[in-house]
Amino acid sequence: MRKDIDHLPEVQRAELERAKQILMAEFEVAISRATQPWKKNGRILKIILFGSYARSDWVDRPLNGYQSDFDLLIIVSHPKLTDIAEYWHVADDKMARDPAIERQVNFIVHTMDDVNQSLNRGEYFWVDIARDGIALYELPGSTFVMPKPLTPTDAYEMASAYFTSWMGKVNDAIEIAEFCVAKNKLNDAAFLLHQATERAYISFLLVRTHYFPRSHNIKFLRSLAEGKDSRLIDAWPREAKIDRRRFELLKRAYVEARYSTNYEISVEDLEAITARVHALRDLVGLVCQERLAYLSENARHDIGGNSRGA
Repeated sequence: MRKDIDHLPEVQRAELERAKQILMAEFEVAISRATQPWKKNGRILKIILFGSYARSDWVDRPLNGYQSDFDLLIIVSHPKLTDIAEYWHVADDKMARDPAIERQVNFIVHTMDDVNQSLNRGEYFWVDIARDGIALYELPGSTFVMPKPLTPTDAYEMASAYFTSWMGKVNDAIEIAEFCVAKNKLNDAAFLLHQATERAYISFLLVRTHYFPRSHNIKFLRSLAEGKDSRLIDAWPREAKIDRRRFELLKRAYVEARYSTNYEISVEDLEAITARVHALRDLVGLVCQERLAYLSENARHDIGGNSRGA
C-alpha cells in the first residue's frame, strides 16, 4: 500500500495531516480513563485515505458548490472501538469546525478482521481500498490479506438481489412521502424523502461495491456514490444557493424532522426535493441496470467457459 500523498496540493496535504492529528488525539482522550484491557490497550492500526483523493480524480470547485470530500478508513484493534458515537463523535465535530480543514472529512471505522474477511470474500469496495488506498498512518505488522476474487456469478447474484430489495424500499419511501404531503404532514414527508435518498445511495453502493457505511448522513453517502459514478452528480444541482439549502434541509430531516420543534419545511421546498429524489431514483436505476448487465455478461461467459472446460 502506498504511503505518499505527494500527488496532492500542499493545502490538501496540510488538511489531511490536521485531520489525522485530530482523530488520533481525540481517540487517545476517549480511551484515556479505560480500565478494561481491550479499551486501555486500544490502538489505531491504520488511517487510510481512499476515494477520489487517493485516485487523483477529485473535484475542487467550491465556488460552483462542488468539492470532493476526504474519505478515510480507520482500522482499530477491537470491535467495540468502532462505535462512532462512543469514540469518534468529538473528532468528527472538531474536524467539521476546524478552520484549517476546508473540505468535509468522512470516515468509517472497522477492525482488521472486518476488512480481511471482506477481502477474502472479494468485495469490491475493500479490494479497491487495498489497491488504491494510501496509508496516512499505520503500525508495523498491520497488513491486509491478499484479496480473493469474487466469482462473476456470485457478483451478479449478490448485486441483483441488492438492487431488487433496495430499489423497492426507495419506491416505498417516495410513495409514502407523497401521501404525507397530500395530508399536510410536511415533516414526516421530509423524513421519508431523506429515507428514499439514503436507500437510493445504498442500492447503488451495494450493486457497485457490495458495501455501504452504516451512516444516515446522505452527504457522506452521496460523496461515496458520486465518487464511483459521476453521472449521479446530476441528481443534485448545487450551483444555486437554493439547491444547496434544500439538500441541507433534507440532510437535517433524519433527526430534526422527527424530533425538533424548530424544523420547518415548505410545500414548495418539498415539491422541489421530491423532484430531485425522483431524478436520483431514476439515475440510480439506470447506472445499476448497466452494472447488472455487465455483471450478467461476465457471469454468462464464466459459466460458458467452465462448461467448455468441464
